[in-house]
Amino acid sequence: MSRLSESVTRVMHILDGADLGADYTVAQLLDETTARRSLDLSDLSPQEQAALVEGRANHLIPSAAVLAQKIEAARDAGRPFVVKYGIDPTSPDVHLGHAVPIIIASRFQRMGHHVVFIIGDVTAKIGDPSGRSSDRPPLTDEDIARNLSGYQQQVTPFIDFERADLRFNGEWLNKVTLPELVGVLARVPVSMSLQREDFRTRLADGHGLSVAEFVYSVVMAWDSVAIDADVELGGVDQLLNLQMCRKVMEISEQAPEVVITTPLIEGTDGTGTKMSKSKGNYVGLTASPDDVYGRLMSVPDHLTEPYLQLLTEWTDDEIGVVTKRLEAGTAHPMAIKRILAGEVVAALHGLKAAAAARAEFTARFSKRSFGDTQNLPVVSLTDHAEDTLGALISRTLDFAPSLSAVRRVAQQNGLRLIRELNGDQQPTPLTEASVQQTLGAVVTEVGALEGAELYLKVGRKVARIDV
Repeated sequence: MSRLSESVTRVMHILDGADLGADYTVAQLLDETTARRSLDLSDLSPQEQAALVEGRANHLIPSAAVLAQKIEAARDAGRPFVVKYGIDPTSPDVHLGHAVPIIIASRFQRMGHHVVFIIGDVTAKIGDPSGRSSDRPPLTDEDIARNLSGYQQQVTPFIDFERADLRFNGEWLNKVTLPELVGVLARVPVSMSLQREDFRTRLADGHGLSVAEFVYSVVMAWDSVAIDADVELGGVDQLLNLQMCRKVMEISEQAPEVVITTPLIEGTDGTGTKMSKSKGNYVGLTASPDDVYGRLMSVPDHLTEPYLQLLTEWTDDEIGVVTKRLEAGTAHPMAIKRILAGEVVAALHGLKAAAAARAEFTARFSKRSFGDTQNLPVVSLTDHAEDTLGALISRTLDFAPSLSAVRRVAQQNGLRLIRELNGDQQPTPLTEASVQQTLGAVVTEVGALEGAELYLKVGRKVARIDV
């Protein structure tokens, strides 16, 4: 039995009938699953390693079988199996959305493989056009230097840089000559770029598209050639870029890397949009333990399972047990969210910080019942379902002097819809966009919780919503 299988057996024993909301149970689970983040996985066979990676991948190209063969071939040849992950320093912050493929890279590292973390100091000057509706403002050298200054520290909770390489693609891209670039471009079919829907949409809408953006994926592919990558990781939005890496490696007479894409994690607001700093629905890797814990406790229930899958070391079997217990009513959604929040805080800040954040959150929210507050204003959902949230707050409730004031409260993370059941509060932050939505739409998005009271919190003011 592998070390991972032994750990899963222990966790399944804990999950069997335990009170998942009890501090003792949470502590047991976090001790076991946090230890997995440094668990040696080198005792897994190449086929088992490939299967473990495939279980969290959107795409594995060409196949898990080829990945296992490449792992075995590198082992037999006595050479490192090179795993590439790259990121452009277009922002100073790395968030949990970026962490999804990095967590897969950490598993490769614990399997005994060599991770190369590439920071695109040159490609950032072009700007990855993937998924963009307009061209990205150019970055200066000063912008890039400022943005990348904290990257290594931010991803250190997942990657052991004593056993990994941190490289900047300027090392090789600054040396590429024009004849070399033209020689590669001459062998890349234009159709590989024209198939990109984001490019077609921008051109159809009359937005700009520079030649530099058009060749971004070719320039990025030089990184794979430079380090002779065996496998590359990226979000699913990077699929076409990664396929170009395979093509350019072929042109350079190298064995094409295996491409692994991971899901784009949904933002904490639960609206279906991906986690993004610009939308304010993200959790930064540098956020304080209390902030990380609180933001994850506020996510809608439907995000708990995918967040467990993508941000923790839990297996599908373990998550399946939790899901069945939720369906059977023997576990409360809030209890599972406490486990999730503890998992992520422990990964970023350690077990002691996770325990302290849990205690702080409980003290601040779970023991204070709005139901005990006298003379709260009451808003009928039936009567006000079609009112916009902004109008309801500023006119009906008179909680703010204007719509712009309501929007400012939302921007400052002070606008929340709170479900309360037996003294437990589940706050959901509402974004600035929610101010223009109807009360009925906002309540529907957050979702019902049987038996729970519903409250609207605007800064320090609270109203009960009669459903």
